[in-house]
Amino acid sequence: MAGARKNAPPREEVLAAAMDMIAERGLEKLTMAGLGREVGMSSGHLLYYFRSKDELLLQTLEWSEGRLGAERGRLLTRAEPARERLEAYVELYVPDGHRDPHWTLWLEVWNRSQNADEDARGRQAAIEGAWHRDLVALVAEGVSRGEFRPVDADRFAARLRALLDGFSIHVAIGLRGTDREQVLTHVREFITESL
Repeated sequence: MAGARKNAPPREEVLAAAMDMIAERGLEKLTMAGLGREVGMSSGHLLYYFRSKDELLLQTLEWSEGRLGAERGRLLTRAEPARERLEAYVELYVPDGHRDPHWTLWLEVWNRSQNADEDARGRQAAIEGAWHRDLVALVAEGVSRGEFRPVDADRFAARLRALLDGFSIHVAIGLRGTDREQVLTHVREFITESL
């Protein structure tokens, strides 16, 4: 049949294309029209599925976090001492460098969250909650095995994540005098002093 509508690409293909565009061109170049051209859909068709650019960005972040969560799960279940797994967690958390696409997206979604509805805010909290729960469990395991000194795992995790977030923002935006290796050094020192 001539002119038959092309099937819409799978949701994951759209989200992967959005992430690729952020990585290659930056978030400011990600438009619904440009993404539509990339995946063979009209911007209207994309808006039908995602309702808004904010929703597209949040779903892309959730998709990216799902992939990071799977990687984090593999790292945290390795048969290694808790300290080595904690270092792997930190290395996964900290951006690769200036304009790291995942962190660029994370910063934009959180910036837009000031006006987000409760559902979107809850979904963002779920992303943060997964990182926090995994860190608490890892620290509690290290304490119970005697690898770490006794600490309140939840309190330590909150402090470490705040440190990681602050330093990671510096790396992601390219703040002069702060690079990934410097951040990892600071965080290792904090962990050694605290645990």
